[in-house]
Amino acid sequence: MLKSTLKSLVLAAGVGALLAMVPAKAEDTSATAAYKDIQATLGSVPDMFKTLPDVAVAGAWAEIKGVQLNPKTALDGKTKELMGLAVASQIPCQYCIYFHTQAAKLNGASDEEIKEAVAMAAIVRHWSTMLNGSQVDLATFKKQSDEVFAAVKAKSQ
Repeated sequence: MLKSTLKSLVLAAGVGALLAMVPAKAEDTSATAAYKDIQATLGSVPDMFKTLPDVAVAGAWAEIKGVQLNPKTALDGKTKELMGLAVASQIPCQYCIYFHTQAAKLNGASDEEIKEAVAMAAIVRHWSTMLNGSQVDLATFKKQSDEVFAAVKAKSQ
């Protein structure tokens, strides 16, 4: 048994050493293809993509294209951009705030909807600060929230 365990450890160490000597090859050719697709989709390649190492460009573009720019997701473009603005307001990120505000407008958001998204972000941040800072018991909070939801649901029926 000891001999078998020792043999397994030696084998595992050997495989680990081999993997350390032979680095994994990233799909670097995908960076060139991603830049071409970004150019074709957006009309230019914004510098934000050029801040990434080549090995990360294709993955970052796939994420943006697959969710944010994809019209076939559960959320429409306006909703996604209003969410982006709300999060950007809380990070805070001046680049993201500018981008998501303009993108929300491009997707049909009104000035009032933009204000409301930011106001919701502020409300959530306020209550998060109060609840966390006051160390409110999470189980009690969930129980009370469920009671409120049940009462509202009962009234609406």
